[in-house]
Amino acid sequence: MYWFYNICLVLYWLALVPVLAYRLLTEEGFYDRLQQSAGVMPQPTLQSIAGSRAIWVHAASVGEIVAASPIVRELKRRYPREMVVVSVVTATGHRMAQRIIPEADGHIFFPVDLPVITTRIVDIVKPRAILLVETELWPNFLRLAEKRGLFVMMVNGRISDRSAKRYLLIRSFTRRMLKQIKWFCMQSRADAGYIEQMGADPRRIEVTGNTKYDQTYAEVTPAEREAMREEFGIGNYHPVLIGGSVHRGEDELLLRTFAAVREVYPNAHLILAPREIPRGAQVAALAEKHGFCVRRRTDGVVPANESPDVLVLDTIGELGRVYSLADIVVVGGSFVRVGGHNILEPAAHGKPILVGPHMFNFKDIFALLHSQGACRMVKENELAPALLELLDKPEELERMGRCAWNLVQENQGATQRNVDAFVRMARREGVILQGE
Repeated sequence: MYWFYNICLVLYWLALVPVLAYRLLTEEGFYDRLQQSAGVMPQPTLQSIAGSRAIWVHAASVGEIVAASPIVRELKRRYPREMVVVSVVTATGHRMAQRIIPEADGHIFFPVDLPVITTRIVDIVKPRAILLVETELWPNFLRLAEKRGLFVMMVNGRISDRSAKRYLLIRSFTRRMLKQIKWFCMQSRADAGYIEQMGADPRRIEVTGNTKYDQTYAEVTPAEREAMREEFGIGNYHPVLIGGSVHRGEDELLLRTFAAVREVYPNAHLILAPREIPRGAQVAALAEKHGFCVRRRTDGVVPANESPDVLVLDTIGELGRVYSLADIVVVGGSFVRVGGHNILEPAAHGKPILVGPHMFNFKDIFALLHSQGACRMVKENELAPALLELLDKPEELERMGRCAWNLVQENQGATQRNVDAFVRMARREGVILQGE
């Protein structure tokens, strides 16, 4: 089965050659990313991580980086002498990791999962333990880890319905990969059930909760919040609506909805954060077509004499803090079939939340917040009426926000449980952590 997987992977990358060539010519920083993925590390990175015998934390992209950040922070708090290397797959994930996980001793791109490349990177890092955040299974990487006798553990494990169905199609192969993972810390009972169906030994599975409830990088003081309002040119605008992690099509929906809100609340302000950062210019142009005065975050601080109607947040790592400015948050990826994005970030700021009908990637978190009335699901044609109804009921907005904040506080502690499990299992496997 491995030979078939490797042939398919080679064919896949060969088919991508025209796309890669285009991105090399047009995308800043893509050459460095491609080099690292192919096993060629820049000299500064080599000097900082080579032969470090580090704890390797792999988090594929932005969502997993958010989940990994409290885990890395807790590991470094308990074992400050330990080297921790964080790997990612995407460029946005890499920038996010550098921004919100400064505690890590190195930030690298995960290698292309071909034996020769995987072997090279593992030889450079020489990890003693590997933590896979949420769920991403790389056959050659796991096979090499098994051959080297490396301790591999899944933390904050999550399986979407769609991923579960795909993995079950190749259950015999998936079972073989899962045997190479010593322990599974899953977010929920449903995730634990999925990983067991995929072939994991139920004796090696425990439910530890979701570390995203423990995120702290987005905390904002009242003084910082006022400074952001001035920096963004919001001033005394009210209400402030935020569309977070919006995809193509959702930006148009939010702008139409904002136009309806402005008819009733002429001093309303919209912060629109595209999920794909390179679309910032396109989103700004779309807002201008709707007749709004627009600024992009990458343009810098809004001059004191300007008051834009719409701010396009086309930066990495700021959205979690910017949510603190909102009166109502609409989280994207939920009005298109993406499966939604992280609703805990606005909930942690005590904000009322609206989402669309596609929240299957966050079904458990949504179910919890929805059950307490902290988050509402609406259809596309219901968004504007729902916003106007809530804005007309400030006491309901306050209640929703308070419930959201309380639920986040009540469900914290997953980071400690994950790290406790890692320490316990590492000791059992003979991995001695520095400082013990």
